[in-house]
Amino acid sequence: MKPFFLASILAGAIALPAYSADYTIMAPAAPGGGWDQTARSLQTALQEEGISGNVQVVNVPGAGGTIGLAQFASQQKGNPNALIVGGYVMVGAILTNQAPVTLKDVTPIARLTGEYEAIVVPASSEIENIDQLVEALKKDPGSVSWAGGSAGGTDHIAVGLLAKAAGVDPTKINYIAYSGGGEALAAILGSQVTAGVSSYGEFQSQIEAGTLRLLAVSSDERLEGVDAPTLKEAGYDVVLQNWRMVAAPAGLSEEQEAAIQADIKKLVESETWQETLETKNWADTYLAGDEFQEQLAKDIASTEQILKDIGLVK
Repeated sequence: MKPFFLASILAGAIALPAYSADYTIMAPAAPGGGWDQTARSLQTALQEEGISGNVQVVNVPGAGGTIGLAQFASQQKGNPNALIVGGYVMVGAILTNQAPVTLKDVTPIARLTGEYEAIVVPASSEIENIDQLVEALKKDPGSVSWAGGSAGGTDHIAVGLLAKAAGVDPTKINYIAYSGGGEALAAILGSQVTAGVSSYGEFQSQIEAGTLRLLAVSSDERLEGVDAPTLKEAGYDVVLQNWRMVAAPAGLSEEQEAAIQADIKKLVESETWQETLETKNWADTYLAGDEFQEQLAKDIASTEQILKDIGLVK
């Protein structure tokens, strides 16, 4: 082989991008919701930042993510190229559904984002503020229908906590669970329900377009640029944040887990990801390693207590 030809091959080889593993990310929900948005935002950032060469997203909806979680745990064990998005909703759904597969059956990698809940009504609704909605709830809890995500998830917990704070029996609430944010949004916009509850980002574009009326948010302080009171400010002692995480399968070697941790750390520090957080109004709640494992155990214990308080877990 001629020297210049060999040199050109080597130069070409050096010029090739050195990607880490390709990934397939499972969003254990229907398209349009928070997990789907998170998975696709991960996909975009991993590819645009050159962290991964090829990233695919698959949707496996149902039962607050527990159907997808069970499939992921059984089919992807030991696969370092598979990831799943989850979070606070999944913690509640596992407890509510008494799911045989739990987060102990996967490898939690990192908490990524946090987002507060928003309570909305369609723009055509006669309800103009959170007090009017609560008054209707007090008068006849069953007459107020709520659209949100899976039973036992953050949305359901938010409604239960609001009822409790307003002196209403939380077991009497008329909560309708949808497997994806798109389905819940359609029900709210179509006035098939009285009100809707979900993470603010899932309603943001409709609020800004004027098709939804934002009544309150579940943050401890008013959200910057958001024209709505907090539930606490309105007199209802409820503060709730929906956090989201990414996990890998069980059965990985220490080296494989460390490589995934390194990729996710690069991602959260990247310009693309930081821009995504700002655009979607997601808080950066990145927490990894042992610190995340410890916090996750605390969150599971506190969620179980909340679900018992509102009658969803015995």
